[in-house]
Amino acid sequence: MTNAVKPRTGFRLADLTWMEAADLIGDDLPVVLPIGAAARAHGPHLPLGTDRLVVEAVAERLLAAMPVLVAPTIGQGYHPEVMDYPGSQHLEAGTFTALVTEIIEGYLRHGAERVLLLNNGPSTAAPLRLATQTILQRHGIQVVTADLALLGDSCGIDWADPEGGERDTSLLLAIIPGLVRLDRLSETAMPESDAADLQLHQPVRLTPEERPGAQLNRSGATGDATAATAEKGEKLLAAIVDEIVADMRALWPDLQP
Repeated sequence: MTNAVKPRTGFRLADLTWMEAADLIGDDLPVVLPIGAAARAHGPHLPLGTDRLVVEAVAERLLAAMPVLVAPTIGQGYHPEVMDYPGSQHLEAGTFTALVTEIIEGYLRHGAERVLLLNNGPSTAAPLRLATQTILQRHGIQVVTADLALLGDSCGIDWADPEGGERDTSLLLAIIPGLVRLDRLSETAMPESDAADLQLHQPVRLTPEERPGAQLNRSGATGDATAATAEKGEKLLAAIVDEIVADMRALWPDLQP
């Protein structure tokens, strides 16, 4: 596709042959790498794959809006706060950082020069910063990151629970409502912690059973989801995508429509 007009929409790398991928990577289309847990506890009402489902929905809308190459999702990550809940998977920080670094380097080896990490997980943010710094030091390429948890303010919603429950549940109600266990929303309010008002930062480990050094949370929920609605989720999803598109076009002006 070199010397051809760039497409207006993007492609999923997994759907392409290697020859098609070579042409598109060579045409300098940005590689979008979604990162969202496929197995992470989100309380009694949301599936373990919530993070992956949300980040892939965002990636799908980016793909429809601009010429990008959406890579297969990294579905494992650094999630020490929920490792005690059955079904949840967790990689050590060093393992996760190395995994992401090697995957990015694979795309660079094939000619990619622009990479966007689409991160849907607060605990994965710090290891991803290490990975992108490593790429900059080794290759002189600035990999950019969009942390979904920090985006979407333009939707104008005053979240009753900004920490997770209402927000995540609204997103999933907008994407795949059938996976939300509506009959269990009332179980999502987190118990109050004695350290809730402290300004000092502490590591968090939630647990469904009593464990030394862990905060008891039998439901595994990270916030009150009772106010969640599909309408809020759609507004938030649209705002997140709009903000990412605007930032990508500001960073890479050739992506303008």
